Amino acid sequence: MAASAFGCEHYVRSCLLKAPCCGKFYVCRLCHDAEEQHNLDRFQVQVVKCSVCKKVQKAQQTCEECGIKFGEYYCDVCHLFDKDKKQYHCEQCGICRIGPREKYFHCQKCNLCLASDLQGNHKCVENVSRQNCPVCMEDIHTSRIGAHVLPCGHLLHKTCFDDMCKTGAYRCPLCMHSAWNMDNCWEDLDKEISHTPMPPEYQDVTVKIMCNDCQTHCTVLFHVLGMKCSSCGSYNTAQDGGLIPRQQQQQQEQQQ
Repeated sequence: MAASAFGCEHYVRSCLLKAPCCGKFYVCRLCHDAEEQHNLDRFQVQVVKCSVCKKVQKAQQTCEECGIKFGEYYCDVCHLFDKDKKQYHCEQCGICRIGPREKYFHCQKCNLCLASDLQGNHKCVENVSRQNCPVCMEDIHTSRIGAHVLPCGHLLHKTCFDDMCKTGAYRCPLCMHSAWNMDNCWEDLDKEISHTPMPPEYQDVTVKIMCNDCQTHCTVLFHVLGMKCSSCGSYNTAQDGGLIPRQQQQQQEQQQ
């Protein structure tokens, strides 16, 4: 018998989980955690109650009393019941992921399932998913929200990444590396700076900077709109000291 349209805002399922921690019945662990002062361990769930006939029984996919399926998808490790989303259980992650399986691979160093097009095409950060999202500070590894992989290898929730972009932020919150290819933005800034000369008293002033993208330290001309890394061309830089008049810079070079 097909599954009925029961469940909650998180999952479509036809049973309630008996929380091993408090003995109460909830549709899912998220509903439980929102109500209680403790968390439900999904792996310890052993008993469920049918939402149709109310039969209390061991955790399984089909009700032993009325024969209804508790979920189109069921994992007997995670005790996950839900509608079919092409889920699969990843042994290395230790939890179920939304698939289909053939579109994902498990990166051993990152210790996370990633989209197949990132295989051999991303920067690995060891156990990166075991850190909380640097934007919302919520868990990433077990989150129902997908993760976005930044060029630096750090992760944040896709929704948090979208919200960050809307604010105009373009740096990784953890390492300050550019969060995507900024070449077009840097070209636009080149043009804007070329049409916005500094006042005469600042035209020969230099400043030491550190590039957040390539980590190079260099000395460049100061401009209020931005200082360009002389190594990689990025404007994702930070001032590393005070302004240096051209004459002082020349004296320093001669002393060296």
